[in-house]
Order: sequence, then structure tokens, then C-alpha cells
Amino acid sequence: MSLSLPADPPRARSLVRVLPEVIDALSGSSTWFAPARSAILLVVDGLGAANLAARSGHARFLATAGGKRDVARTVFPSTTAAALTSLLTGAAPGEHGILGYRVRVPGAQDTVNQLKGWETDGLDPHSWQRLEPLLAREAKRGRPCFVVSHAKYAGTGFTEAILRGAEFVVAADIADRALLAADLAASHPGALVYLYAPDLDSVGHKHGWESERWTAALEKVDAAARSLSDALDGGTGVVVTADHGMIDVPKQRQVLLEAGDAVLDGVDMIGGEPRMLHLYAEPGAAEGLLEVWRSTESGRSWVASRDEAIAAGLFGPVVDPAVRERIGDVVVGARSGIVYYDDRAADKGPQRMVGQHGSLTDEERIVPLLRLGAFAG
Repeated sequence: MSLSLPADPPRARSLVRVLPEVIDALSGSSTWFAPARSAILLVVDGLGAANLAARSGHARFLATAGGKRDVARTVFPSTTAAALTSLLTGAAPGEHGILGYRVRVPGAQDTVNQLKGWETDGLDPHSWQRLEPLLAREAKRGRPCFVVSHAKYAGTGFTEAILRGAEFVVAADIADRALLAADLAASHPGALVYLYAPDLDSVGHKHGWESERWTAALEKVDAAARSLSDALDGGTGVVVTADHGMIDVPKQRQVLLEAGDAVLDGVDMIGGEPRMLHLYAEPGAAEGLLEVWRSTESGRSWVASRDEAIAAGLFGPVVDPAVRERIGDVVVGARSGIVYYDDRAADKGPQRMVGQHGSLTDEERIVPLLRLGAFAG
């Protein structure tokens, strides 16, 4: 079957290529960015291009730093674990192996949390994430590399998986982090600085991106970006981007999968996230499972078999054989404004989330790609 997938904006760059091009800019060889002595990559978790455009009056600095064409397309699934890993390895999920929030361990009767479960689920950050992070590679070559982030991320398995090799510098407030990043870049010629702002994503999940709290968080991020720009020396370039965008899904749009539902016949385990499911079938049940989901859900979701998803390039141009079995037998990406929850789970906490992401819509996949400082020329 040929999947009918949404077309990316013609000028959208690939998020996978952003950091390699930033690194090339430090030697004057980038085809995207002007030469720079040092570079800062500011990642605003959860800031989609559509979200920024809709609230541009509350983010005047970022909104005027670029136009409608200054965007990138993130990976599928459009979720933090997969996208940040792609950004920081320069490879698509099919190669690095982080295929969403939760996936099955091949050959095991278990799913693992690829964002927060590295310690509790026993994942090895040096092997489960299969590629060397770009910061580790650059640090080995003698480049000063820094991560400026919140203290709660220091020393975690996910941090080790994607950010090892860099010196971790902490500050609780995004405004302080921005000034720290500018100082590190200026004080260490040739430096590569990763600056992380998780605030929007956290507020969006809890209250929705259309909430007043999200708007207030955006104003803080915008002010920090302005302060960062003002604090730059003449040789530092900054790229501002995001891992994904966000849509709000009210409770009445939740699709609850309950015991006895036909769509659960033949399902062994469910992975992924509410807007992008990995369905792992019981032995011999994959074909029937695909048929049932296609007949019932194709009006509001993209439904594909594992082989179809791979052939369509959803997880990148290459899917390593070691990664293949992590993909669901059936892959479901929400097309309309819905989410899927396994209502048989005892923990109903996730059903309180408002802001959602993970699928293929432009709102989730298209993110800003803004240039400041030496890169703005």
C-alpha cells in the first residue's frame, strides 16, 4: 500500500542536519550558516513554528528573527526522545534507535521508556542509543563543548546517551542559562554550546499551549533569547530551533482503548505515545491487526505496517536491522486532533495531559530555524 503522507514545506530544512551544519560553520564550511568563531544551539522544547506564529505578539524578538521560510522539519515520531537524539547525533531514528517515548525491547515481553526510564528500565546509554553523540566526537577532537541546562537533567541516562563528552553547566532559570551560554562561547574560542529550554513543553503538556501559562512561559523564553543576542560577542553564532511543536487535545477528543475493543484483538503490547502508537502484535496476528486498525481508524489517523512505514521513510532513509524490531508491527499516527490512550492501564495520570505531539502534522513537525549573532548575516 502507498501511504498518503503530508508534504513538508519546500523550504524546510532537516532537523537532522542542523548540528552538523553548525559544526561546519566553525570551520567556515557550512552551506547553511555563515562562519563563526563559536556557536550556540538554543533548543526550545515544544516550540512549533505554528505555535510561535500564533503567539508572535508575545514573542516579538523571536518572531522577527526570521520569516515563514525559516523553519526545519523534525523527525518522526515528533517527540522529545527521538528528536533530540536526532539533533545531537545528526542521524534519523532508524539509525540511532530512539523511536518514540516507549518501545518494545526486541525479544522481550517489555516496553521501555526512552526519555525517563534509562535507570529504571535498565537501558544502557552507550548501546541502546547506537551512535556516538556529536558533542562527544567534537570533544575528542579538542573542541570546547558545553551543555547549559537545568540541574535535574545532569547525570541522567538520557543525558549520557545524547550529550556525553560535554561539560554540563547548570542554572535554574532560562535567563541565567542564556547569559552563561554567551559567556562560555565568548571565553572559549571554537566552543560549541548546547542551550536547553524545557519550560514551554512542560507547561504545554499540563495546561495546553493555548493557555495563559504557556504564553507567559513563551514571553520568558523570548526575553532570554533577546538577552542572549545582546550578550553575544561579534564572533558567536546562534541557532534557535525546537524538537517538535504541539497541539491541544481536550479530554472529549481522547480515544480510550478499552478491554473488549476489536482494535485490541491480537495486540500484545502498546508503545509509542498518545499521538503515535507502536502496536506490537501477538504471534501471527499482525496482518489482521493492521486490517482492523485500517478499517476503523484510517479516517482520522495514518495506519501502516512496519514494512510500509520503513519503505515510506518515516524513520529515516535507513533503518538498521538492530532497530527494526523496535518498531511496532502496526504504526498509527493521529491525523486529526485526537489521542489514543490504553484505558486498561492502572495509571490514568497521562490522560490529564492537554498539549500533545508525536505525529506527522505540520503543527507537530515544523519548527523554527532562526539565526542570531554571526549567523544572522
